[in-house]
This record gives sequence, structure tokens and C-alpha cells, in this order.
Amino acid sequence: MRTPDDYVPQPPAKKTLFRRGLLVRCPACGDRHVFTSWFRMKPRCDSCGLVFERIAGHWTGAIGISIIISFPLLAIVLIGSIIATAPDIKTTPIVIAGVLVGIFVPLLIFPLTRTLWTALDIMMRPLRADEVDWSAAGENPPNQPD
Repeated sequence: MRTPDDYVPQPPAKKTLFRRGLLVRCPACGDRHVFTSWFRMKPRCDSCGLVFERIAGHWTGAIGISIIISFPLLAIVLIGSIIATAPDIKTTPIVIAGVLVGIFVPLLIFPLTRTLWTALDIMMRPLRADEVDWSAAGENPPNQPD
């Protein structure tokens, strides 16, 4: 006989996961308090118990998201600076602008990249039944016996 623990819960809808990731919330339950400071994420969600670093090397994906966001912004700033100063291109302001974008954009989007990557990871590798306290997450495992 199967027990309720054998049922793998359905994660929230992909749109919900994505929205929660963009809003820097726990992708599983939507809890807002997933960081202790700007650069320090809690190991697990206080509400649903989701362990944010699901596998070793998990945060490599967050670094990838940071690069995907930062590089186009850097290109826009550099190209825009060149166009704005043409034909007498000044390199010092362009280099300074590029360095500032390259340093500060990744720092500013750090929390976003962590929660967004966790949401995308859940979309690709669905949660196991034991990863989340689904009663706290407000979700119910599907097909439970009545």
C-alpha cells in the first residue's frame, strides 16, 4: 500500500515559479525572507524547508544568469558611449562606464539571480516529496487517497 509520503507533489505552475524567482522569493512557497543580508542566502526556506542549494555546484546557474543579464547591459553601455562620443571617441569615460557596469550590475542583481536560478532548476528538476513541507507551502500532493 502506498503512503502519502510516496506521492511526489506537483510544484507550483511554471509561471508562478518564474514570478516568485523574479520577485526574490522562495520559488516553492513564495516566502519573502530567503536572505539574511544582500549577499547571504539562508540555507533553507523558513516556511517550507526547501534547501536552496539542491545539488553541489547549484549556484553555477545563478552565475550564468548574472552573465546573461550583465553582458548585454555592458554592450549597450559601451556601444552607446562610443556612438555618443563619435567621431571624437574618448576612451577614458567609456572604460570607466564599462568597469562600473561590469562591477555593479552583478552586485545589484545578486539576490535575483539566486532565486531565479532556483526557480528554473525546479522547472527542470521537479521537487521530490521530501524536499518541501507542502502543507506550509500551501500546495497539496496530487492524487492522495481520500
